[in-house]
Amino acid sequence: MNQELMEIGELPYSNPRNTASGSLKLQDSAEVAKRPLDCLLYFIIGNKLPFNSQFEGLETARNWGFKVPKEAKLAHNMEEIFQYIHYWDTHRHNMPYETDGVVIKVNSFQHQDELGFTAKSPRWAIAYKFKSEQVSTKLKSISYQVGRTGSITPVANLEPVQLAGTIVKRASLHNADQIEKLDIRIGDTVFVEKGGEIIPKIIAVDLGKRNPEAAPTNYITHCPECNSELIRSEGEANHYCPNFYGCPPQIIGRIQHYISRKAMDIEGLGGETVALLYTNGLVKDYADLYQLTVEQILPLERMAQKSAENLVNGVQKSKEIPFERVLYAIGIRYVGETVAKKLAKHYKTIDALQNASMMDLILVDEIGEKIAQSVLEFFDNAENVNIINRLKEFGVQLELVEKHNPNATDKLVGKTFVVSGVFEKFSRDDLKKAIEDNGGKVGSSISAKTDYVVAGDNMGPAKLEKANQLKIPIISEVDFLEMITK
Repeated sequence: MNQELMEIGELPYSNPRNTASGSLKLQDSAEVAKRPLDCLLYFIIGNKLPFNSQFEGLETARNWGFKVPKEAKLAHNMEEIFQYIHYWDTHRHNMPYETDGVVIKVNSFQHQDELGFTAKSPRWAIAYKFKSEQVSTKLKSISYQVGRTGSITPVANLEPVQLAGTIVKRASLHNADQIEKLDIRIGDTVFVEKGGEIIPKIIAVDLGKRNPEAAPTNYITHCPECNSELIRSEGEANHYCPNFYGCPPQIIGRIQHYISRKAMDIEGLGGETVALLYTNGLVKDYADLYQLTVEQILPLERMAQKSAENLVNGVQKSKEIPFERVLYAIGIRYVGETVAKKLAKHYKTIDALQNASMMDLILVDEIGEKIAQSVLEFFDNAENVNIINRLKEFGVQLELVEKHNPNATDKLVGKTFVVSGVFEKFSRDDLKKAIEDNGGKVGSSISAKTDYVVAGDNMGPAKLEKANQLKIPIISEVDFLEMITK
């Protein structure tokens, strides 16, 4: 594809990843069809699949006519895994596409179910990354970025250099400790690599090429945006700008977080538009979004009637977003997606959360002192409370809307269950839902707090041994059904 572009005097694309992504976003499907894209299948998801393992699934998919990487291999022990890794560490450069590592998965679907997921990734798969490509270049200057929480990130501005398919001009220096550890100075020749082949980072300085007159780097003492004196709390790696409500990047960053896909997911509104709205004085916090009109937005750069209407409609539609996502969107420090769900489920309304004490919060499952303190600090701030009150007035969902389940009971209140094995009458997810619908709690692992283990066929031997050791009752799905129906 690049060869064709160069032959007609056009600039070639910089790397396959961005080219594929950009191709898929093209509006003209005929244009997309001209691009040499390919699709390789690596996993099949579904209930009651006609196979029991990852490898068997890949072979079945291949027989169905899907393209499946022929490089996939079933390993029987750790030695075979390492042989595979070492082989592809050198042979990967002969493949028709770039790869930065090997994914190792537990083969059995039953074992995958037993191991389950964390909030972000499966416990039954792990990525082994090959050693990253490194290049050297010169450090021209260091600039400092302010994040939505006020966190300061130093950024190295580099002489442009080709690295792993892209031109790299900047790299993160993380914090003051990292700068001191590297003893990095303006004008130094530095070694750069891409962490996980994506994010450039400086790993070392070529001291042999250092100018003897190069001065040590002094970390900034004041915010580069609002000139407030920076603070660094004990135990924190980063410096912070304390001007939470007056520092422009913090304000813009909080609104950008509020509209993001996993938060309010406001269609028609992107990060650049948020910055545009702020700099033109149309919004100063995320509650202001709900007062925007088409007439206010139209004069802005790159805004037409349709895009202005889409933005206003997208903001209004966000009032349908459920409470747990609103709680994540408002940007309480340390309250990510998972914590927001736990707090929403426990407190059910923003008012109840706002009135909670430190002890109340710590007693919530998996909420520690650090998160509890952050929640208290958020609601102690009058500005935050004012914004929340305005969101209420605009009709944003600030309480949990629980769907009525006619079969729900409180028969299992106070009981914790662990589910293990394969079941006939339930899928594992349906069984877990039945436990929760009847007031029980589902545990991920067996402990002294477990009241019952619901066991199906092929129960995990480790769980069986642990349950017997702790003398926890092991019941069948039939026993469980009797428990909730009698």
